[in-house]
Amino acid sequence: MSDLLHLLAEDAEDLAVISAALQDAVAKIGDIAVEQRGRRVTVAFNRYRWEGKGGERVRSALQIGSVIGVQQRNLRRGAKSAVIELLSVDFEPGEPPGGVITLSFAGGGDLRMTVECVDAVLADISAPWATPRTPVHEV
Repeated sequence: MSDLLHLLAEDAEDLAVISAALQDAVAKIGDIAVEQRGRRVTVAFNRYRWEGKGGERVRSALQIGSVIGVQQRNLRRGAKSAVIELLSVDFEPGEPPGGVITLSFAGGGDLRMTVECVDAVLADISAPWATPRTPVHEV
């Protein structure tokens, strides 16, 4: 499992790399954990391995730290088993070094986190497995 991904983001450019790695990752609403005391948000995904040989997914976790506020739009938190597909992870600068990190999902759902600074980690946490479905994007 030495080819598993482990990425750290400390600025918008780093976050763009994490966004690319997570494109088309899927999760369940119940896989989103907001820890107010720990000031972090963690989401467990089944990530398509774009960097691999293709045809594989891996269980991954994205953790965002230094969170001072969380907002959501069009995500029914009560529907724990509802599947969501990640489109992008974006950063909108605010008062340096802080801003807003937004996870945008297919269908118009968003999870917005106001952060003191960019402090994100993406780590693969399982061995990859084969999948017959490759994400497809219409041009």
